[in-house]
Amino acid sequence: MSANSSDRGSVCVFCGSSSGTQPEYAEAAVELGKALVRRGYGLVYGGGSVGLMGRVSKAVFESGGNVVGVIPTALEPKEISGESVGEVVVVKDMHERKALMATKSEAFVAMPGGFGTMDELFEALTLVQTAKVDPVPIILYDSSFWAGLVSWLKDTMLSKYRTISPGDPDLLHLCDTPEEVVEVIDGFYAKSLLRPNF
Repeated sequence: MSANSSDRGSVCVFCGSSSGTQPEYAEAAVELGKALVRRGYGLVYGGGSVGLMGRVSKAVFESGGNVVGVIPTALEPKEISGESVGEVVVVKDMHERKALMATKSEAFVAMPGGFGTMDELFEALTLVQTAKVDPVPIILYDSSFWAGLVSWLKDTMLSKYRTISPGDPDLLHLCDTPEEVVEVIDGFYAKSLLRPNF
């Protein structure tokens, strides 16, 4: 198969329907989309055509990768402005959205975002932590944005209050470039019996 045929499955990217105030986030979304396709991955995402969601989905689609967007009915007017790319699956609510994205994904990548991104990230963490899904890599893209969260998990939740287990913070991988993201995913499956052909 060619590198653009999404032969390695799909990566779920959590990100905002806004681009935020940092222009580098928009560029990072585009470069991540291109990097995923170069390594043979497709995209599963929140289905929006605006903000970072729109950037990453268009980058994957225009590079020849497979795109599946999953969006709840209530968010269609807000998150779709113009024409979305790839396949768009409309579901009834956020619970169904997250469940469907999880079943279609080989990895999770969280970019800078808002409450929805945090909700999706912690849902993915919980699914992996409690073995509700097979182990998959969970990546935080842009360490400057996520450093505070990682510090809170380690210093407050783990060290101070012991509300999580010692290995729980290790479920997260911090990355700063698209190349690091795909290398973490490739490396995870290179050592895993779940995907022996990677």
